[in-house]
Amino acid sequence: MILLIVAFDQITKYLVQRYLTDGKIVTFIPKVVQFRYAENTGMAFSLLGGARWFFIVLTAAVCIGALWYLFSNRCRSLWLYWSVGVVVSGGIGNLIDRIRLSYVIDFIEPTFVNFAIFNIADSAVTLGAISLVICLLCDAFSKKGDANGK
Repeated sequence: MILLIVAFDQITKYLVQRYLTDGKIVTFIPKVVQFRYAENTGMAFSLLGGARWFFIVLTAAVCIGALWYLFSNRCRSLWLYWSVGVVVSGGIGNLIDRIRLSYVIDFIEPTFVNFAIFNIADSAVTLGAISLVICLLCDAFSKKGDANGK
């Protein structure tokens, strides 16, 4: 799963870099989303732009820790395993860009709302993190019920 998500992220970024760097915009779903090439040297919403090495070290450390957790047989839930794996996939996808290019390629631009341009890796991190929070909340509430004798 991790390899597939990273590959999909990198292939889409390659295609965008190859065909949209000249300022061309491609409408994907009219009035909903379009593709436009952008370079992001920061994190979400271009915050902390120029902190390349900070992001490389932080992302690498988090990904290494998460991969160790996944492959050390400590992860007992498929849902938790999937959630952490999806977050790691996104981290690796953007890490590759930061190491290779010094910036992250973004290209998915919502047009129905004023929002940041993002990429597949960003989507993976976001969806994986949401799933992780839900998983942990469900686990916490199920254990609370068990403690009360339910």
